[in-house]
Amino acid sequence: MIVRDTSSPTKSGSSARSNPSRRFHGPAILCLLIVLLPCSARAQKTPLQQVLEQLDRTAASFDTTQANFVWTQYTKIVDDKDVQKGIVYFRRSGSHIDMAADISDPAPPKYVLFTGSKIQVYRTKADDVTEYDAGKNRAAFESFLVLGFGGSGQDMLKSFDVTYSGSENLDGVETAKLNLVPKAEKVRSTFDHIWLWIDSARGVSLRQQLFTPGGDYRLAAYSNIRLNEKIPDGVFKLKTTSKTKFLSPKG
Repeated sequence: MIVRDTSSPTKSGSSARSNPSRRFHGPAILCLLIVLLPCSARAQKTPLQQVLEQLDRTAASFDTTQANFVWTQYTKIVDDKDVQKGIVYFRRSGSHIDMAADISDPAPPKYVLFTGSKIQVYRTKADDVTEYDAGKNRAAFESFLVLGFGGSGQDMLKSFDVTYSGSENLDGVETAKLNLVPKAEKVRSTFDHIWLWIDSARGVSLRQQLFTPGGDYRLAAYSNIRLNEKIPDGVFKLKTTSKTKFLSPKG
């Protein structure tokens, strides 16, 4: 009986069967791919994660923002829209964000200032300032104030349940649209959900729409956004007169 050697000789005279490293190489690569590919797929970031990380990066380097705005307040019961236009300013002040708004249209001008825990509204024609103390509600108020302007993605997740609603082009700028639902029941009684359009490249808000449970909404559209440019300190001070009356409503 003739016994045939099924291994093919190599040039050196030894068979391929005698090289254990060659027998191991193919199966090892296959196993490695089977193990690693699912991990690679899981490591891919969702669109929401990408937007939140962009907000984190912008917040980390945030100092100031200046932008033109158009604010539209819609009241459902009378089907009426009140439109205001002007310039809004934000700056980081310690661990908080200050805001000043110069409302030039409609005339006469009006100014809104939020610093410390105080909100002030100055009506130039009446020459009076109405002051509100945010007090314990400062954190809740600021969570709305910094949406897309200095607030990080991680801070957003602390105050809102956030979902990604797709991409949308606004005046030639690619944006990510987010839907925010306040986690606090007290806040939801004022605004039950918010739409936010974030500039995908810069991590700033181009548009915000806040909806009330009754069907009213507040729409804010921003343009000519300038990041981290010097803003004079005087912007964050009301230019009152010696005759200005200061009012502090109760409740």
